[in-house]
Amino acid sequence: MAPIATIEHFRVLPRWLFVKITDSEGRVGWGEATLEGHTEAIEGTLKGYANRFIGLEADDIEEIWQQAWRKSFYRGGPVFMSALSGIDIALWDLKARKLGVPIWQLLGGKVRERVAVYAWIGGDRPSDIESAAKGRLAQGFKAIKMNATEDIGWLDSPSTLQASVERLKSVKALAAGTSNASSKTTASTSSSRTSRTIGGISEMRRIAAMAEAYDVALAPHCPLGPIALAACLQIGICTPNHQIQEMSLGMHYNVLAGEYDINSYITNPEVFDVKDGFVEKLTGPGLGIEINEELVRKVAETTEPWPLMGFVGKDGAYREW
Repeated sequence: MAPIATIEHFRVLPRWLFVKITDSEGRVGWGEATLEGHTEAIEGTLKGYANRFIGLEADDIEEIWQQAWRKSFYRGGPVFMSALSGIDIALWDLKARKLGVPIWQLLGGKVRERVAVYAWIGGDRPSDIESAAKGRLAQGFKAIKMNATEDIGWLDSPSTLQASVERLKSVKALAAGTSNASSKTTASTSSSRTSRTIGGISEMRRIAAMAEAYDVALAPHCPLGPIALAACLQIGICTPNHQIQEMSLGMHYNVLAGEYDINSYITNPEVFDVKDGFVEKLTGPGLGIEINEELVRKVAETTEPWPLMGFVGKDGAYREW
């Protein structure tokens, strides 16, 4: 047992917020608290959590989670829960590293050897998705997700929906003769949230168990960084109803930021290799990834908050993004 000594956070490109927790014996764990476009709000919440949690036993993950939830009075929402996720993931990483095992070993052990994954194509305004889908196939993916339409108005042309049909046809054509190929959309029969907006690993396993009781599949959303992805994969390895996992490799938001992607801040990027639509189970201690802290600190020195985007219609009114 060792109390929490420090809680730090690092804003890094392209739009991620990492959390590092160190205990009194020098052991560390890493988490992710990214909430795109609301970085400053998360940073403020993390500072408040640090004031409350420093000095508590780092091993007492559930007690810290419950304190954050039940002693906050105002609770829930993407800001509080994203900040709590960063803390929670880091504590699981720290504890599992101390014990020398992957996190999934602490959650009951594996139920699969590899996790199915998918990637996004087309960006916010899909164009030439056939070419983009072929690119994902070449990377090893067998499933993709895309925006069904460009931004549409309350009353719009039927041609807008027909264009969506044509987009889907071009992708489905690639699946012919490829038994595992498919396009992925969030369906009513799946639970789609990422570990960093719902309260971390602790809350995701509870949601997964609730979903399993009703034969609902789990398909975590994760257009984020390597730490959030690793946390989701830890759940995927040990969760029976886990179906598929999103990963942001080469995502358009990452590309816009330049050279930084999910492999940039880790020293063992091979753990995220995609083969035949799967990522092999993570076997290293903790989250199973090794953070390049020197690079994280360097990039954090100059990284500005990621700006919110959005759609504006021809009439100048804002549309859903």
